[in-house]
Amino acid sequence: MNDTDDSTGKLRSPQVTHLEWGRTEVEGLAPAKDVVLYPGGGHPWDWNVHGTRHTPGIQPGDVQELLDRGADVVVLSLGIDRVLQVDPATLDLLTTTGTEYHLADTRAAVELYNTLARTRPTGALLHSTC
Repeated sequence: MNDTDDSTGKLRSPQVTHLEWGRTEVEGLAPAKDVVLYPGGGHPWDWNVHGTRHTPGIQPGDVQELLDRGADVVVLSLGIDRVLQVDPATLDLLTTTGTEYHLADTRAAVELYNTLARTRPTGALLHSTC
């Protein structure tokens, strides 16, 4: 993966190339069930790191990593069937930092993320099941 956008010199967020139940493929990364994406790369999303569970949902620590790695816009997937929630503290963090964010089912989240990532430093947390 070319990590920089030649026109701006800024780190580029990788594109999602394929999504199916339980598998997300991203340019430059090994396939994974769930992924953390940010300008310059990404990695498998280990829910245990910050205590993410379907309820209460995505934790502030997961999103803080995206912000720390330079995302100006964040896309949070709620799962294919919208089962994953977002902890209210996570939304508070995004609001307090003035970060633009979007919540969507995973298919719509991937489409939006890929579009945003073409022109902006974008972060995403993508959950490929439920």
